[in-house]
Amino acid sequence: MTAGDLDSPLLGRIVRPADYVRVLATPMRLRSPHFAVHHLVGRPLPLKRPMARSEAVASVATASVEVDAIGHAPVNPSLSTELSTGRPDSSGSDVDDPQVAGPSGPSPMALVETPTAPGGIARWLGLVVPKRHAKRAVTRTLVKRQIRNVAAACAPRLEAGLWVVRQRSPFDPKQFPSAASDALKEAARAELRALFDRAMRGERDRLKPRPPGEAPGKGKGGKARAAKPAEGPACAA
Repeated sequence: MTAGDLDSPLLGRIVRPADYVRVLATPMRLRSPHFAVHHLVGRPLPLKRPMARSEAVASVATASVEVDAIGHAPVNPSLSTELSTGRPDSSGSDVDDPQVAGPSGPSPMALVETPTAPGGIARWLGLVVPKRHAKRAVTRTLVKRQIRNVAAACAPRLEAGLWVVRQRSPFDPKQFPSAASDALKEAARAELRALFDRAMRGERDRLKPRPPGEAPGKGKGGKARAAKPAEGPACAA
């Protein structure tokens, strides 16, 4: 599960499964017929920082001195403190740790939120598009691209924290028979824009969303509740 490449320097990626578990454990903040949005205030969990080669050599040397001090084994200055397996691996990262280029090759990032813009990143995005809701890979790619584009456009006005957008139901194959079409792209984008417009206004769902075309619910006295007007410009994607 990964957010893929984002178009906004203000929006980072959620890359660790543990962070997905944290965010998805929260109640849905917003939902629509096909998507759900979860939000968690906070930052991604820190990644394990590998021991540098100089630190590893110093650790071995220190251990040898301590052994000699208690009289178990003398230290021979002519012996190398390098491990017999060869040069220490400077990567030492988990499989899911992202890599960034460094002076001596790729090295794991200390934190997911390594800043790429002045002031650092305050928002991170994760995507969940299950195969059961989008069987074709081309459809999943289309949906993920629309989520990334809309989220990146709205990023400056989103609350700080971790955001996960997941597809909660499939698009009707009778209405969208093609695995990837302009009609499907526009439908997904319009629905996501509406969700993120509400997210930027700080809204939260309390009731089950109405199916498309259904009249608004009635308030006290049998009067229909008027829809809340949008505040501020919608995000452009």
